[in-house]
Amino acid sequence: EALVAAAKLADRYISDRFLPDKAIDLMDEAASRVRLRSSSLPPKAKDLEKELRGYTKEKEAAIRAQEFEKASQLRDQEQGIREKIREIAAEWRTERGNQAAPEVTSEEIAEIVASWTGIPVSKITEGETEKLLKMEEVLHERIIGQQEAIHLISRAVRRARVGLKNPKRPIGSFIFSGPTGVGKTEVAKALAAFFFGQEDALIRIDMSEYMEKHAVSKMIGSPPGYVGYNEGGQLTEAVRRRPYSVVLFDEIEKAHPDAFNILLQILEDGRLTDAKGRTVDFKNTIVILTSNIGARAIEKGSTLGFQTGGDDNRYKRMRDLVMDELKQAFRPEFLNRIDEIIVFHPLTKEEVAQIADLMMKEVYTRMKENEFELVIAQEVKNKLVDEGYSSTYGARPLRRAIQRLIEDPLAEEILAGSLAKTGQIEAYLSDEKDKVNFRNLATNGDKPPEDAAAEESGEVAAATTSRKRGSSAPKTEEAQ
Repeated sequence: EALVAAAKLADRYISDRFLPDKAIDLMDEAASRVRLRSSSLPPKAKDLEKELRGYTKEKEAAIRAQEFEKASQLRDQEQGIREKIREIAAEWRTERGNQAAPEVTSEEIAEIVASWTGIPVSKITEGETEKLLKMEEVLHERIIGQQEAIHLISRAVRRARVGLKNPKRPIGSFIFSGPTGVGKTEVAKALAAFFFGQEDALIRIDMSEYMEKHAVSKMIGSPPGYVGYNEGGQLTEAVRRRPYSVVLFDEIEKAHPDAFNILLQILEDGRLTDAKGRTVDFKNTIVILTSNIGARAIEKGSTLGFQTGGDDNRYKRMRDLVMDELKQAFRPEFLNRIDEIIVFHPLTKEEVAQIADLMMKEVYTRMKENEFELVIAQEVKNKLVDEGYSSTYGARPLRRAIQRLIEDPLAEEILAGSLAKTGQIEAYLSDEKDKVNFRNLATNGDKPPEDAAAEESGEVAAATTSRKRGSSAPKTEEAQ
């Protein structure tokens, strides 16, 4: 069982070495791991070993301090613990001797493959099963709206993890199209964090860097004799070092047409050969291509009565417009290799309000690091949404509105010293409703800090006057 698993898993997941060498190395390391596990002492003996190390250190310290009587007592205790460890080890070996010799199974082989490549090839645990079934809910904690995109991506991930995907192609390949600022790149980041454990598993390739024909070769590396030959390709090197990742090709419409010839190999065969002749495996990557091609068509359609009808009809017309634009921009053999073409919805005002809450959480976190706590009135949130909402530009104007209305004036107030350096700060609208003001929340009852300070100074003045009067009374009696 283990030998068959070693041959199969090595052939499928380790592409930069050859059989039988890589399968033999898998068996060698798996056998070593099993041997180490079986030869280690039981937990009780390990605890005694820790205690023994403590007595040894105390004994050496006593000898250095010339406390020989104490050192002699510690030596006797040390010998007693050593004897206990020997007894426990002998008893444990006797019990182990009656059992069968340790065996290498397919699970150990899968563990070694996972440690080499970072690809989880072991059987799915119950916790991971529950996590995969609730994948949409987890992603929606970070992504607002875009139910169709989240659903299609989740299906591809579940299919791959169960082992039903085509082993000769990437886990999934998607084109994200639609208006700008609706979360296309953010979905890729959230997917990397969920499926691969961290956002660092996202390999981002900005296709605007490959607008010229000669720049396309940088993806797979310069040919022999050219500058940069030893550095490898920007795409192939990144995937070779991290074969289990999300590969994001951002704004593909800006790339030179020759770049799509490279993408055809990745999408169809799940592999790519770099300038040094090494084969780079893309079979364990999720390939996402983003495009803003449909943005102008959507904006143009909205000005020509695009908003008429229900939400479903409006989205269907928008999708048809985007698909027509994509067919004009890309060749049929390229679009035909994509698993799903996902058209993102324009954001509604309610969704922008939810995104505002997510963005403000980041501001709250940064302020807590500086020992501030920001409290925002509801009218300020409404102001942010009103100024940050744009059906054309998505959520990016909202980030600029937060920076203009909250972060910039708050920084000026703190630098000017008009706010206390710690504590709660409230953001509220001015009387004219045109800007956001800030004040420290009262800590002395319901009174603002200025009144509390004035009252405190009044109490100090009254106490000083009474002391003066009290000190003058004995002098008067003496004089009398």
